[in-house]
Amino acid sequence: MKKKSVIKVAAVTGAAMTAVLIPLGGTSYAAGCNSTGCEGKGPVSMNCDDANTTTARTVNNNGRIAELRWSSTCDAAWVRVHNTSSNPTYNAFGSIEKYNSSGTTLIKSFSLAVPDSGNDWSNMLGGASYTYRVCVRFQGNEYPLKCSTKF
Repeated sequence: MKKKSVIKVAAVTGAAMTAVLIPLGGTSYAAGCNSTGCEGKGPVSMNCDDANTTTARTVNNNGRIAELRWSSTCDAAWVRVHNTSSNPTYNAFGSIEKYNSSGTTLIKSFSLAVPDSGNDWSNMLGGASYTYRVCVRFQGNEYPLKCSTKF
């Protein structure tokens, strides 16, 4: 009788372990960071660029586009840039700026080059109690700096 009990326990334990290891269809994976814990991390690698991400602000400076992307899942923001101009002669940069809650003091910013084609994005700046804006500037100042309103 003792032998049958051991076999039953092993079978039940094995079935329970298998059920835990099989992922469920449609399971969403949690974000890898939240709020200021997202600071300096990539939005894609942290699963912050999901269905809850919005484009909060957009700046177009002579065909160079900077979008302020906001993730309500992660309470973090980043800039996504792309080029719609047929003239890639001038090098442009998109940036995201993080301000204190009243929007008066710049705390931190990230900048990246606008690619000739495709999209690129910065690392994140985090925290829902801050304000953010995006800007596009040109390396040789061929066009004036353009920035969004704060979000």
